[in-house]
Amino acid sequence: MFITNVLLKKAKSKYIMVLMESAVSGHKFNAIRERLADKLELLRYDPYIQHESLYKERKKIRSIKS
Repeated sequence: MFITNVLLKKAKSKYIMVLMESAVSGHKFNAIRERLADKLELLRYDPYIQHESLYKERKKIRSIKS
């Protein structure tokens, strides 16, 4: 292996953007979390039902450089 392959290896980003989806209505939004953290679950206002609802992380969208 050449030394250039070792030096040019990309570092993983610290944060990722994920898709959050409401468990009640299916409303979706994007959130940012640390790569090594657990999957997100949070309570947030859902505009479709006009109440707070549980949102769960569905999938990774992209990496965030920071």
